[in-house]
Amino acid sequence: MVCELGDIGVKQAKYLAQIIVMGVQVVGRAFARALRQEFAASRAAADARGRAGHQSAAASNLSGLSLQEAQQILNVSKLSPEEIQKNYEHLFKVNDKSVGGSFYLQSKVVRAWERLQEELRIQAQENREKEQMPKT
Repeated sequence: MVCELGDIGVKQAKYLAQIIVMGVQVVGRAFARALRQEFAASRAAADARGRAGHQSAAASNLSGLSLQEAQQILNVSKLSPEEIQKNYEHLFKVNDKSVGGSFYLQSKVVRAWERLQEELRIQAQENREKEQMPKT
């Protein structure tokens, strides 16, 4: 009798181990599939952004601000040179230390303005390149 009970415990442990291994395999395959899908979507998005996306990303890395952050700091929704300049001048003056402003905030305003100026330069370069391309 003791021997039979011992065999049952071993069989149960064996089945339990098989269930755990199968579960891990299923989860692993699902994770790998999701990772491949995410990688493909990321690659497709990067391709859609094209070369300008690479330049914009590089500008974000150099300035330490993303385009969206810079737009939020200067409170601009679109890349309008006039609006950017107007908001920059206002925020720079308001945050001047001599009038009780914050040097830190003033420096953030300057970095945001520089980042948006770089984005405007990238867009202008793209437009020039598009105009120079031969039409087919």
